[in-house]
Parts: sequence; C-alpha cells; structure tokens
Amino acid sequence: MKLTEATGKQFADLPGAGAAGGMGAAVLAYLNAELKCGVDIVIESVDLAKQIEGADLVITGEGKIDHQTAFGKTLMGVSITAKKQGIPVIAVAGMLAPGSEVVHELGIDAVFSIIPGVTSLEKALGDAEMNMFRTARNIAMCLRLGQGI
Repeated sequence: MKLTEATGKQFADLPGAGAAGGMGAAVLAYLNAELKCGVDIVIESVDLAKQIEGADLVITGEGKIDHQTAFGKTLMGVSITAKKQGIPVIAVAGMLAPGSEVVHELGIDAVFSIIPGVTSLEKALGDAEMNMFRTARNIAMCLRLGQGI
C-alpha cells in the first residue's frame, strides 16, 4: 500500500519528502513530525545571528562549492544570516566545481579553493592544514590590500 493511500495525506511536493526524501515522508506520515532544514536547526541552536553581530566579515566553507550549494547547504545558511546584517561573506572550499559561481548571485562575495592544483584526495587531505593556512594568509593579504595597509 502506498503512503498516500495509507494516510490520506500527500507528501511528494513537500520539501524534504520528495523523491530522495522517503524517510522524511515516513516521519511526517507516521510520527506527525515537522521537517526542518539541517542548517536552519544549527543556525538557530548556536544563535548565529547574535554570534556574528557587529562582525566586519564572516568566513565560512565546505568541502566542495558547486551548483547544489545554493540548495540548503550550510554555506548558504551562514551567508543569508550574515547578509541580513550587511556583513560581507567569504567562502573557502576544498574544491570549486562547475556551477560554483552561482554563490555570488546568492550573497557570497568571494570564494577561494584551498587546493593549489591537481592532486590526489589522499594528498589533499594530508596537506589540508598547510593548504588552509596558505589560503587564510592569502585572504588576509587581500583584505590588507583593500585597507591600504
């Protein structure tokens, strides 16, 4: 028996309960639950808006920035929260994939990949601290240039 027949409720068009949301639909149907985007739960739990109040800049990141980043990933939730306060946002990622430019249209001011070139996953992970340090230094130098220092 289909879920809709068993419960008399429609779930296919609800965010989080569609084609890849079988678990979400089941939770809605049988546990009378409410689905929330994970990033929204985290932002609310840590009171991110208050934490960044008065900040000059927010730097956020994820493993890969691509065309899917706009659809509920943490990076966008952080950016939306910062932009509500007029705070610029820089994003760092292990990889900038095709479609990553969409984040500029959605409020992220600049993006940086920490991987300096073609490498294996094993090497990228092994060099992650050094790569992140170098990228952070480069971001700081760009900010310094912008301040005329």
